[in-house]
Amino acid sequence: MAVSFQVRALYDFDAQDGTGELSIAANEILTVTNQDVGEGWWEGVNSRGQKGLFPAGYVEATNSPPPPAMPPPPPPADAQINAYTEAVLPGVDAVDDWDDDWDDDDSDHTGVQGQVSNTSLVVSRDPKDSQRAVEARGTLKKSFNRFSTFVKSGGEGYILGETKLTVPTEQCVTILENNGEITWLESTSPYTCSVDSPNKKTKLKGLKSFIAYQLIPSFNNIAVSRRYKHFDWLHERLEEKFSLIPIPPLPDKQISGRYEKDFIDHRKNQLQMWVNRICRHPVLSQSEVWMHFLTCTDDKRWKVGKRNAEKDKLIGGSFFHAISTPSAPLENGNVEKQIDLFNKFVMKMDDSVKQLFGVAVEQHRRYAGPVRKEIQRMSESFNDLGTAFQMYSSKNSDPLTTAIKHTASVYDELGKMYEEQPKYDAEPMADVLHEYKGMLAAWPDVLHIQKSALNKVAEHKKLSEEGKISQDDVAAIDQRTDVISYATLAEINHFHNERVAYFKSMMETYLTAQIDFYQRITQKLQETLTYYQNS
Repeated sequence: MAVSFQVRALYDFDAQDGTGELSIAANEILTVTNQDVGEGWWEGVNSRGQKGLFPAGYVEATNSPPPPAMPPPPPPADAQINAYTEAVLPGVDAVDDWDDDWDDDDSDHTGVQGQVSNTSLVVSRDPKDSQRAVEARGTLKKSFNRFSTFVKSGGEGYILGETKLTVPTEQCVTILENNGEITWLESTSPYTCSVDSPNKKTKLKGLKSFIAYQLIPSFNNIAVSRRYKHFDWLHERLEEKFSLIPIPPLPDKQISGRYEKDFIDHRKNQLQMWVNRICRHPVLSQSEVWMHFLTCTDDKRWKVGKRNAEKDKLIGGSFFHAISTPSAPLENGNVEKQIDLFNKFVMKMDDSVKQLFGVAVEQHRRYAGPVRKEIQRMSESFNDLGTAFQMYSSKNSDPLTTAIKHTASVYDELGKMYEEQPKYDAEPMADVLHEYKGMLAAWPDVLHIQKSALNKVAEHKKLSEEGKISQDDVAAIDQRTDVISYATLAEINHFHNERVAYFKSMMETYLTAQIDFYQRITQKLQETLTYYQNS
């Protein structure tokens, strides 16, 4: 396991956005957490808790002499970062109002999205072991792009056989193949979980306030209280652990208006959707960190489980050790065709979902704004006309005046109906599309891991043909690649099944709400018409 040590920055280094780099300033003290990133880069954390990559040549051990007065060396060269496959290392979390007593051990938090912690890999550092390995099988080829998802997730280390882990049986997951269909093994005890009773609470004598939600799983009916920050923490753990599973996004954070009833109700509905999706996933629903989140009612046990999850060794590429697959080898050419086809599908669906999401948001805005105002302007105009007619009262004229005044009242109601309607059609549609926007954005990274694994097989087959490594090494790499391919295909299958179910439900909800809406409008207009027909 790598040993952390402190270094002093010799020069300033400005990080580029989206690369996982960490900006450093001359004379700044940093803690190096990983020297094995490669290509002249180290990984570390600054005094503010921000993590990232920086050039190894820009720092020195803290017991070294003062830095020389000379220009800094050029940073290590690296391949261009693909926008779909870059590893994002977030900085220190902004202080927010969701902090609470269960999160007072944040200093123990070591997980970073898209990154494998040092404790997740068991790698031999004995020079003799390394020498024997080289003599026995030559040099296994590593990637040059050290910022790629494949490398940062630990996928390359797994493929090359650099990680050794013993996985407890209860933490293993199984993949099945039935008539050509590759699937995750479904749980024999499916369950649901309700998100109920959002409640505003305070702490520190009212200085801090927050919304707590009650989660009640169907398998024990015992409620646990969770806040948005707890969901946020869980989401990061799931992303860190399951690199081949696109984790649905949480609802966006919001500070202003977060205690208004409409916002609280909408947030509850969005969290319910998120919980439903996790409960329906064969792997996520059975994971230890999810069960801890769902069942722990004791503060002390929560903190212990929280630390254990943050120090979990089965994350990223190391989790592949926990996957049990069918014994039949996969044909890489066929797998590559399926992955390429799905990649094209993802790109097209991503464009379509973004477009429909924009339309749904625009419909929400128009109904609550311009459309409501236009209809209420009609109401005001009808009302003004009725007021004018009231100035001349007669037996013949009064019924018409009453009808026009009623029409004005009805149109005012219609304006309010348009303002309220989006919560029944456009809003639920946008919520589903928001989840899919997030998952579709995550798929390229997943597919990159699988594609990189296939490339590794091809590279090492060529090395074997050149006599640089043995056939046994290639066979082992091929077998480990099959694990990644099986898992990717199982997740693709799950994604399609869920897509059909969710979009069918989304469209039924939208159309049912639209039909009901226009039927109520028609009914009100028909009733209004009778005022004129009977006058």
